[in-house]
Amino acid sequence: MAPLKKYMQPAVVLAAATAGMTSAFLLPAMRPVPAPTTVTCAARTSPLFSRSSTPSVTPARPTKGTILSATNFFESFFAPKSASGAGARGGKKTIVLTGTSSGLGKATLKALCARGDNFVICGVRDMEKMQAVAEELGLDPSSYTIRPLDLSSFASVRRFAKEVKAVKGGKPLDALVCNAAVYLPARDYPTFTPDGIEESLQINHLSHFLLVSLLLDDLKKAKDPRCVIVGSITGNDNTIAGAFVWPRASLGDLKGMQEGAKEPVSMIDGKNFNGAKAYKDSKMCNMMTVNELHKRYHDATGITFSSMYPGCIAETALFREKRQWFRTLFPLFMKYVTGGYVSENEAGERLAQTVWDPALKTSGQYWCWNGQAQQFGYYDPATKQVRGAGGSGGTVFPGKLAGQVMDQAKAEKMWELSSEITGATWPSVGVRELANV
Repeated sequence: MAPLKKYMQPAVVLAAATAGMTSAFLLPAMRPVPAPTTVTCAARTSPLFSRSSTPSVTPARPTKGTILSATNFFESFFAPKSASGAGARGGKKTIVLTGTSSGLGKATLKALCARGDNFVICGVRDMEKMQAVAEELGLDPSSYTIRPLDLSSFASVRRFAKEVKAVKGGKPLDALVCNAAVYLPARDYPTFTPDGIEESLQINHLSHFLLVSLLLDDLKKAKDPRCVIVGSITGNDNTIAGAFVWPRASLGDLKGMQEGAKEPVSMIDGKNFNGAKAYKDSKMCNMMTVNELHKRYHDATGITFSSMYPGCIAETALFREKRQWFRTLFPLFMKYVTGGYVSENEAGERLAQTVWDPALKTSGQYWCWNGQAQQFGYYDPATKQVRGAGGSGGTVFPGKLAGQVMDQAKAEKMWELSSEITGATWPSVGVRELANV
């Protein structure tokens, strides 16, 4: 910690006290589901059949946590989405990306589709919103498809995994990018999902944990499989935000998870609810999960497991619960004082890079750019940029995780409890035949 202290200035520490959250895509806060609307579907091709067009339908949107009936499942299949199926994909890589309708996920989708060699399965809660986003971005319909995914419901996660398998047909899954998250710093009370679990814990960590378990077998069949879970400097205590910004991430002895993580339990450590800490704790679990996946399955499957910090997207919906003065001044503060600012588009390029770049094929890494936010930035006259604090510019490098993230015993305990809570099942550790080679 000593090297960090020399960079701290009391006035800046106060200003930074509300900063430093990772810029992962944020799902809207849970709200009543709107009434069903009539949707006219575009022409599409599916792995089940091929026709020039599909009829207008009126999909019944299920309430949160409700298992779709056979009829509703069929109707959801016809909801607005792009062309899909092997014919539409050609030789493109198949990538699953969660949270693509705004923020980091939207920018990452744009970056992946712009390459022309990717077919992205977009996992989102609001499919109509996602279709509008795709049209806004001008995406080639052959580069993506939209499927319903409500991360506040384990049942929805399982349905989504089945749809992914149906969409890709006999092709392998080349990459799984777990990006979606919620951040509720202004909440002084917990909100629970239909599964009875605090929102930040289930949406940010547990549902992605379950999704990886359901798609692991599909990933290992690809030539260069990647699994990326977005991390955060706030869950890593060798950074300024992780070490000095209260509340600090801490899983304690995972008492809350040991008790089943069900209402009224609202925190992983079993203590009173704190919205900002709930987010940080969930991101710590994300990075621990990557470490465990690497340790347990990289050698057997060849899958590259990694995490990353995209930089501080100061203008994202991440800070939508903050007051207007904060939302106006914070981007300027991050850009010109700390040097941690990065635009949504640049952050999206960074996350996309973890999927396609051969240089990022090393498993078990936590990728960073332009410093690791372990100091305030400095102005570089040569590049005319503030450098060294994880913000815009710079090159990618393997960052270092510390503290509880690297606590092996705690990580194994987190893995076991997460498996129990979600019902996730995993192959035996080190089984070589899992690689199917």
